[in-house]
Amino acid sequence: MNRSVLKYALSFILAAVLVFFAFRGVDWAAFWSGLQQTRWGWVALFILFSVLALVLRAERWRAIIKPIDPSAARLNVWDSINVGNIVNVVLPGAGEFVRCGYVSRGRALSYDKALGTVVCERACDLVAIALLFAMALVGGWDKFGVFFVEQIWQPAAGRLSFSGWWLIAGAVILICGGLWAVFHWSGSNKFCAKIAGWIRSLGAGFTSIAKMENKWLFVLHTVGIWAMYVCMSWAGFKALPILDSLTFADALFISAVGNIASVIPVPGGIGAYHYLVALTLQSIYASSWDTGILYATLCHESHAILIIVLGIISYISFTLRTRKS
Repeated sequence: MNRSVLKYALSFILAAVLVFFAFRGVDWAAFWSGLQQTRWGWVALFILFSVLALVLRAERWRAIIKPIDPSAARLNVWDSINVGNIVNVVLPGAGEFVRCGYVSRGRALSYDKALGTVVCERACDLVAIALLFAMALVGGWDKFGVFFVEQIWQPAAGRLSFSGWWLIAGAVILICGGLWAVFHWSGSNKFCAKIAGWIRSLGAGFTSIAKMENKWLFVLHTVGIWAMYVCMSWAGFKALPILDSLTFADALFISAVGNIASVIPVPGGIGAYHYLVALTLQSIYASSWDTGILYATLCHESHAILIIVLGIISYISFTLRTRKS
C-alpha cells in the first residue's frame, strides 16, 4: 500500500476514534435543546472574527514572502491560503504543501522557499500557543493549574519516559550527522548537491523573516491572529446562554487548549478539538459533557463551513485568474 494512502487512512481512523469517544454518551435531546437556544447573532460575530483571523494570517504570510518575491500579490496569497485550508479539512497537513504550490505558481518565488516561509509561520504559531498557555496559567493558576498538570502535563510526561528522551537525542544526532554529510559531499555527489540546494532554499524561506522591512508589523499580525482566536472562543461562550458567564480569561485558556488539536494529525481537527474542549469545560467549569460537545461542535463546524466556502471561492477565483493570464 502506498505510504501516503496508509498515512491518511490512519489519520481518518484516528479522527473516527476521537469522534466516537467525544460523542459517546451524548444526550442528544439535551444537545438539540441547547442548539435551539443558540444566539445566532453571536455565531455571526464568531464568523467575523474567523474571517479577520484569516485576513491577518494572509497579510502575515505575504509579509514573510515579500523579501523573496516583492511582487507577491495580496489576492494570490489570500487564495492560496484558502485553498490550502480546504485541503487540510480532508487531508491534514497536505494543505500547507498545496498552498506553497499555488503561491509559487508562475512566480519568482520557488516552491522550496515558499515552504520555508510556511515552516517559519508554524514555528511562530507554536510560540504563540505556548505564550497563550503561559498567560492563562499565570493569570488564573487557581482555576487552570490543576487541570493543566493532571490532564496535560503529567500524561505527556508519563508517555515520554527516560528511553523516550534517548530516542529524541538519537534522532537529533542522526539529523545533524545527515545534514553534515549532505553538505560535505554536495560538491562531489549530484544527489547530495540536490538535497543541499533544497535545504538552502527552505532555509532562505525560513530566514526571510529577518529581511522584512517592518518586523513589528509581523509581530502585530501574529498578535492579531491569536487575539481573534480568543475572541472566537469568547463569542462561542456568548452564543450559548449556559456558558454566558465565562470571561475572556476563560476564552484564552479554551483557545490554547483547542489549538492543541491542530497538532494532532486528524482531518480538520475533528474529534480531537471536540474531545479536548469538552474535557476542559467539564473538568474546570463542571459543565456537562453535552454542553461541552455542543460548544465545540458549534465553534468547529461554523469555522469549518467558513473554510469550505472561502476555499471553493478562492479555488474558482485563482483558476479563472490564471487562465486569463
